[in-house]
Amino acid sequence: STQTMLAGAVAVGAVGGLLLGRNKRLQGTISGLFGGSSAAPAGNRSVEDLVRENIKTLTPYRCARDDYEEGVLLDANENSIGATVAKPPDTRELNRYPCPYQWELKALIAKHRKIAKEQIFLGVGSDEAIDMMMRIFCVPREDTIVITPPTYGMYGVCAKVNDVEVIKSPLDPLFDVNLESLFADLRPSTKLMFLCSPGNPTAKSIPLATVEAVLNDPRYDGMVVVDEAYVDFSTVPSACCLVDKYPKLIVLQTLSKAFGLAGIRLGMAISQESTIQYFNNVKAPYSVNKLTAEMAVDAFNNLPLLEANIKTILDERTRVAAALEGLPYVSKVHHSDTNFLLFVIPKAKELYKTMAEAGVVTRYRGTEMHCDGCIRVTIGTASENDAFLALLQKTAKDFGVC
Repeated sequence: STQTMLAGAVAVGAVGGLLLGRNKRLQGTISGLFGGSSAAPAGNRSVEDLVRENIKTLTPYRCARDDYEEGVLLDANENSIGATVAKPPDTRELNRYPCPYQWELKALIAKHRKIAKEQIFLGVGSDEAIDMMMRIFCVPREDTIVITPPTYGMYGVCAKVNDVEVIKSPLDPLFDVNLESLFADLRPSTKLMFLCSPGNPTAKSIPLATVEAVLNDPRYDGMVVVDEAYVDFSTVPSACCLVDKYPKLIVLQTLSKAFGLAGIRLGMAISQESTIQYFNNVKAPYSVNKLTAEMAVDAFNNLPLLEANIKTILDERTRVAAALEGLPYVSKVHHSDTNFLLFVIPKAKELYKTMAEAGVVTRYRGTEMHCDGCIRVTIGTASENDAFLALLQKTAKDFGVC
């Protein structure tokens, strides 16, 4: 009947409108079937295919220091009289904008990590690089990222801020990557995969063979991000050695841990030059200030001090781990490739809170996946570690744990 035909047409139109109006990815697929799309098919996307269209066509802000750095500089509306600070003379010329690309510092980092300086992006901690990757690669409400909990919380925070869905593919109970589960959890919309190595809070490194297995598997063609905040404490080499081989690899590092420079907020992304160019196009023009760069240059010019400090921390890590393992009520001390230890103890939350109120602050991690009853303790100075161990034993006795 006419009514039946009309109802059918309305239904078809409604379904078609729902599919085409609300699912842009399906629109692209349908368009591709009829020759209307030039997008690369899933499983065969290049780095350029993964980058958002608006980022590809972005004309980066060109700042005054892109053109000239020396001479009578009257081009950037700076204050030529000088900085208003109480420690003259102002030898750093803080009234002048810094170099936007920090080539001196990048050259030192490149030499240390055995990479090219053009393969480095510098930002305000590695958190800036994490947020920037969301903006470079992920279309809000359309693309996804995958993380492997328990892991660093900022991946999820940055994704939420950028309106990007997070897929969680948990590590196994031993804190290892389960590759088959990981690939099963991926979607065609997944643009970024975050692997934290060594992990936080797991303290465990991911073998480079696992990283390469992910990069070589045809089931995933997005970017692989290896976050190496703690790499200098690990015996597993940095994934920087794989950057030249794999265009879709991005390595994150920071000066907040082994270098002891958390206060200057400097992190980096390391990848092939063409990928780093997208970071440079998107970044704010002077995101790394002169004081931060000066401290970082000093650190990379004093690498023997870095090595000595790492040795001290590793020696103390061994001592504290042995002391914890000697306590009968500590059921497990996880292996550590970092500057912290993760251990399991009864009444972990109560112990953590009571100890913090008494002046020794650790971190309760019992709400994280596979971390029931876990406390995370940073390796401090010898005296700090002694204070931690003494208060832990006293508090455990007070709570009847021992």
